[in-house]
Parts: sequence; structure tokens; C-alpha cells
Amino acid sequence: MKKILVVLAISMSLFACKSEADKNEKIAQDNIKFYSKVWDEVINEGKVSVLDTAYAPDVVLHTVPEIKGAAKAKAYYANYVTGFSNREFIVKETFAQGNKLTKYWIFKGKHTGDFFGIPATGKTINVEGCTIATIVNGKITEERDFFDNLEFLRQLGLMPR
Repeated sequence: MKKILVVLAISMSLFACKSEADKNEKIAQDNIKFYSKVWDEVINEGKVSVLDTAYAPDVVLHTVPEIKGAAKAKAYYANYVTGFSNREFIVKETFAQGNKLTKYWIFKGKHTGDFFGIPATGKTINVEGCTIATIVNGKITEERDFFDNLEFLRQLGLMPR
């Protein structure tokens, strides 16, 4: 009887671990679909209003300076939509585990409008970067973007090569 209970306990533990792994994988895959759709609509289609529902109210963007709150985060990304025409945001790879997501991306566009106070240069940019995001209950709660800011400014013609 004792052996049966031990086998039963081990079996239930394995099933519980498998269920938790399956749950985390489903969360990760759902987050990939959600996050990809959000940024396709925001950057490629120019629908910045999508961020009103995609961001958690207390979202944090780890930029310089750090940005806190959905309204400020939305305003930050609106600069990319108003500053660049012919925008193309391409997600090359995405990896997720549970609530964490990493995407490798390319942003292309022509600087035809005001961009964070920088007047249009008419230059075309092509920048590669990476974003690490946290998504909880279908809301983006945190983002960290990594890209070569110096190269970005060089492409705009604002820094020497």
C-alpha cells in the first residue's frame, strides 16, 4: 500500500509540473501574439491609440529619462509615428517565457516630421534593436529598449561619422 501511495504521489507531482510548464508556455505564446500585434498596429499602421489599452496604467519604460505611466509612454512612442513616414517595424525574432518577452527588431523610416523636438531631416534610417518586456494579465507593464542611439543620430545626419 505504501508503494502505491509513493507512486501515486510521484505521478501527481510530475503531472503538476507538466501542467505548470504548459500554463507558462501558453502564457508565453499568448504574449508573443499580443505584443507582435500591438507593435505592428502602433508603428506600421500608426495607431498609437492601441497603447491606451495595451499598457498597464503604471507601465515603466526604462529609457533616459525613465518614463512612468501609460499616457507618458504613449506620448513617447507617438514621436516615432509623427516623426517618420514610410515606417516599417520588422520583428526578426521573439522569445518568451511566462510573463517575460524579448524581441529582436528593425525599425526603418524617413524622418519627415518632428521627432522629440528634432526637425525633419528627410533622411532615411534603418536601426536594429532589442526590447525586453514584461506582460502581466494581457497588459504591458515594463519595457527596456536597446539600440545604437549614436548610429541612429548619425543616420539622421545629426552626428558625424
